[in-house]
Amino acid sequence: MTVRTRYAPSPTGDPHVGNIRSAVFAWAMARANGGQFLLRIEDTDRARLVPGSMDAIFESLRWLGIDWDEGPDVGGPHAPYVQSERLHLYQAAASELIAKGRAYRCFCTAERLDAMRASQTAAKRPPGYDGLCRGIDAAESESRAKSEPFVVRFRMKDEGQTVLRDLVRGEIVFENALQDDFVALKSDGFPTYHLAVVVDDHEMEITHAIRGDEWVSSAPKHLQIFEALGYEPTLFAHLPLIVGVDRKKLSKRSGDTALLDYAKKGYLPDAMLNFLTLLGWSLDDKTTIISRETLLKSFTVERVVPNPAAFDLDRLNFLNGQYIKQLTDEQWEAVVREWAERDLPGHILRPLDEDLVRQVAPLLRDRVGTLSEVAPQIEFLFGGAAPEYPKELLSERLGGEHMEALRVVDAALLALDAVSPELWVKERIEAAIRGMEEPLGMKLRKFASVLYVAAMGRAAGIPLFDSLEILGRERSLDRLRRARGLLE
Repeated sequence: MTVRTRYAPSPTGDPHVGNIRSAVFAWAMARANGGQFLLRIEDTDRARLVPGSMDAIFESLRWLGIDWDEGPDVGGPHAPYVQSERLHLYQAAASELIAKGRAYRCFCTAERLDAMRASQTAAKRPPGYDGLCRGIDAAESESRAKSEPFVVRFRMKDEGQTVLRDLVRGEIVFENALQDDFVALKSDGFPTYHLAVVVDDHEMEITHAIRGDEWVSSAPKHLQIFEALGYEPTLFAHLPLIVGVDRKKLSKRSGDTALLDYAKKGYLPDAMLNFLTLLGWSLDDKTTIISRETLLKSFTVERVVPNPAAFDLDRLNFLNGQYIKQLTDEQWEAVVREWAERDLPGHILRPLDEDLVRQVAPLLRDRVGTLSEVAPQIEFLFGGAAPEYPKELLSERLGGEHMEALRVVDAALLALDAVSPELWVKERIEAAIRGMEEPLGMKLRKFASVLYVAAMGRAAGIPLFDSLEILGRERSLDRLRRARGLLE
């Protein structure tokens, strides 16, 4: 059997991390088994469509490095891969189900259904369709269909059990008596998810449906449609729920935001892929860093656990830092240049000075958690003007004493002015600044931030002595003089 998996998002907004996790697992399973991975767009919920969402789906997958063998953009033997272009297949399936007695036309109005639900709620009965149109004979149904709007409902079995043999959760038994007849085809001719997913998975020869835990309750519907149409059912693997570190349902605040938001914040694709992989799967009991190559060679659905997976932002930040460290010097320099070009203020001339980028890149590698932190740390190097900052920033580490800060700046001007241009290297700069400790009567760790703010406009960042060396003698002294003017 050739393994064929799919990712079938709805274009109702930018894909969120929980949704993309399903794509990662389905893709990894296909690749690990030498199979095919398909991309299908499920756009039958017309009211919820968001313009531009399909492009965001493509962009999200490509940013993560996920490729697909068949899909809307690359085509394939099972085209089209957009559900709204496949309506004839679903309508034919609905007609077949009606002919077999496994579906029927329902003529209930919205008002009648609202009243039914209200009555069920008042009587504290479980919600669900009451079967009013189940008994309409074929001739009456055909006649009414010519003049009345209708939906097609699937007739669920009244007795017995439907058994889901899930690859992650094991055997799950559903009592058929508790399942209500659901809408399979809407009045506008569009299918619901339940009918479309079964028809498409069959037509596209999907062997494994890997999807979120929230679809478990829909499994009996899908299994019965497979059976009614005479299809071999796909194998199901329902992935664990993703929760926050507080074990509550994942929200935007706890990390459930669009994948591309993480790209914009400066997370590396490989770090995010590694992180998503660990949301329910593991290579073993100890490995945290899982490369793309290892994932695509080693993924097995048997290693997926049913327990909820915690979206831990600290873990993502750790992984991002590890992947930053794995970049070669050339790769890292290119990344620093790209993000600095993107994020530095518009008044700074582009292209950036390559020598400055080359000098500062090694100093940033261990000091940024995400790439969006690059530009703020090195902005002081670019552009002629000194950075703007409130004078209180100069003295806050000295208890707000402006005169003490002024004394530090004066001492630094004296010490650094004595370092000649040809000897302006960090070792000489460090020696000059450390020589200020005795006359000032304070340790470097206490007054270093004053010098940092004066030269760089911020309280912390890349090392002080390296910063002053890269900034250069004249610019360093000019900025100290400006700081002195602020404090006077």
